[in-house]
Amino acid sequence: MLLHIPEVLNPHEVARLRNALDLAEWTDGSETVGALGAQVKRNQQLPDASPLRHELGQIVLAALARNPLYHAAALPARVLPPRFNRYADQGTYGNHVDGAVMALPGGAQVRSDVSCTLFLNPPDAYDGGELIIEDTYGEHEVKLAAGDLILYPSSSLHRVQPVSRGARLAAFFWIQSLIRDDGQRRLLFEMDSSIQRLLGSGADQRAVLQLTGVYHNLLRRWAET
Repeated sequence: MLLHIPEVLNPHEVARLRNALDLAEWTDGSETVGALGAQVKRNQQLPDASPLRHELGQIVLAALARNPLYHAAALPARVLPPRFNRYADQGTYGNHVDGAVMALPGGAQVRSDVSCTLFLNPPDAYDGGELIIEDTYGEHEVKLAAGDLILYPSSSLHRVQPVSRGARLAAFFWIQSLIRDDGQRRLLFEMDSSIQRLLGSGADQRAVLQLTGVYHNLLRRWAET
């Protein structure tokens, strides 16, 4: 499932993150991937051990915690703390698939079911930098407003186009979902969305309650904790 979630961050939060990142010390992004990824990755990242990464990551996590659309779509069980990257001067990241298992601080592990990119500057601030995601329907070009997020399966082949002007700033992170299978996760999201629309339309409450029960029983059947 490919989903655009608007206004995850409000303008004040976007400005706070951008001001901090403008003064940040960046490192070579290829240092955080394996040998194959390093061949196609040319960008900058905040170091994993950076206190600034932790501080800004907490802002992102707090914003996600109050976003019902994000929770309905991702059904998060574990989230890898957000990282931050910068693309400039023809910076790019060629075709790749995200790693299947990633380490949390402290040694626990996260299975990457869902990938997220949170855009931090407006699309007219840079040329290029589109996130290209491939699925069975072809290629999808993503370049969103500052504060907006794109959510997509971690199994997707994807890339970032070269940035020829300005700089592209983003946060990115991975989610281990309660629902491992993307098809099942999509069905639950569509059902939940329908329930919310029915609630707002004054539909028969008994029918809505029955459909809500079906949703939770499917979630109970499929969920992994």
